[in-house]
Amino acid sequence: MAVRFAIPRIARWLACALLLAGVMLGGLHADWDFSAISRKATALYGPLGAGQQRIDAWQNLLATQKQVSEMEKLKVVNLFFNKQMRYVEDIDLWGQVDYWETPIEALWKGAGDCEDYAIAKYFSLRHLGVASDKLRITYVKALRQNRAHMVLTYYSSPDAMPLVLDSLIDPIRPASERTDLLPVYSFNAEGLYLPGAKGNKKVGDTKRLSRWQDVLKKMQAEGFPVETTN
Repeated sequence: MAVRFAIPRIARWLACALLLAGVMLGGLHADWDFSAISRKATALYGPLGAGQQRIDAWQNLLATQKQVSEMEKLKVVNLFFNKQMRYVEDIDLWGQVDYWETPIEALWKGAGDCEDYAIAKYFSLRHLGVASDKLRITYVKALRQNRAHMVLTYYSSPDAMPLVLDSLIDPIRPASERTDLLPVYSFNAEGLYLPGAKGNKKVGDTKRLSRWQDVLKKMQAEGFPVETTN
């Protein structure tokens, strides 16, 4: 995000996360019908142009990386979206201050801001079989840039030092080495977490809908199987 880090904006993001529903993309481990997805995306967005090649490359990645180690999956997915997308602010790309892209929208445009990278990486890794409780979409303050930022974090175990998948840099590093990032909160399908001296603390389950619901609805319209869980 190119905006300066400010408490009101973080408060708005936090409120949004608190409204995150207990809704997950269904069929995450099943094959996705990319022929149908491309047809529906074209009907929704118009000709995909160079975006079709990026979507085809994503399909190939998901088809060929299922049997590799989780660490290799992290590296491949992180690098793929860092290379396929360029950073563009929501207001410039979508004419909105805050817009959450689906992975298809991100690849169609070949662009997005920090949360769009994290969302695309999250769904890719979930489809490749990485458990949701190992992944958290994490809001941080990027200290060097003095702005709000979003990354995807991976926990090999509940108490492990998380690894950071970041759109700012390609190498995946432990959070202990990312002293330039100050965690604010994180979330996944299981709930919302706040950082603390004894590790991340789960502060509640997410039951109601928010922008995350919008992402899921758009993905369903794009041809992804979606189901709700309570």
